[in-house]
Amino acid sequence: MADKTFKLNTGAEIPALCFGTWQGEGDKVKSAVSYALQNGYKGVDCAYCYANEDSVGAGLAEAFKAGVKREDIFVTSKVWCTYVSSPERVVESLEKSLKALGLEYLDLLMVHWPVAMNPKGNHDRFPTLENGSRDILHGHSHIDTWKNMELVLQTGKVKAIGVSNYSKRYLEQLLPHATVIPAVNQIENHPSLPQQEIVDFCKTKGIHVMAYSPFGSTGSPMFTAEPVVKVAERKSVAPGTVLLSYNVARGSTVIAKSVTPERIQENLKIVDLDSEDLDILDNYSKDLAQKGELKRYVYPPFGIDFGFPDKS
Repeated sequence: MADKTFKLNTGAEIPALCFGTWQGEGDKVKSAVSYALQNGYKGVDCAYCYANEDSVGAGLAEAFKAGVKREDIFVTSKVWCTYVSSPERVVESLEKSLKALGLEYLDLLMVHWPVAMNPKGNHDRFPTLENGSRDILHGHSHIDTWKNMELVLQTGKVKAIGVSNYSKRYLEQLLPHATVIPAVNQIENHPSLPQQEIVDFCKTKGIHVMAYSPFGSTGSPMFTAEPVVKVAERKSVAPGTVLLSYNVARGSTVIAKSVTPERIQENLKIVDLDSEDLDILDNYSKDLAQKGELKRYVYPPFGIDFGFPDKS
């Protein structure tokens, strides 16, 4: 399953499983990236905001030196909110990521969140106002951000562009103004936050879904939830394998992250889930929705309603 891919609306193939680098630190993420790419992973998910692309780049270089081919690896990054206000700023973010990663091009560049923050604020990534709240450019539309992204696509240094953390409402606002349809929408996705409305909408528009935080969070109750354990027992695999396989079975790319070789190897073990397996997990999601217990783990304090549904 490590070689399984999905086709984007650009015609390019994206791996069903990508290696995640969020919260990866220094030499740990360097070693993890190098190990993952030399042991079966074909994709790496990065972002300028993670502030570790230099370490990720060192891991990429080590893997390439060991014989991994650049053209075999799908590398993504994201433009942070302080770099979306103009085409020049988006290009600046792209160039910074390329330099840090040691690459000549990215396979996919995404808008990290549909919000803009002050590019001249008191911090490169997290500018704040005097009251401590985020320094948001409320007059800037995410539609203008996308127009800037479309222009950057023309540089040839990016093979595809996409969005991240876009709800159905935001996509509905964007698409009538888009010359290029986003290739990808990267969203938090797992059985306790299936976001079926957004997933289905993306499918109708030819937008591929990438799922992040497939486990929810460290110590997530999903690992011990009876339906997840039941499917794990049916497949003779660990609950974590079920949670990763859940997204792939739904037609989504899933991002798995770890810095330990054993877990990196374990996360490669994607399995085919049949209709009965998916029914068990879907019923779990519906039960959580009925109880009002769907759980979003990643929601930055922007003070903005992104239009994510309360129930998915």
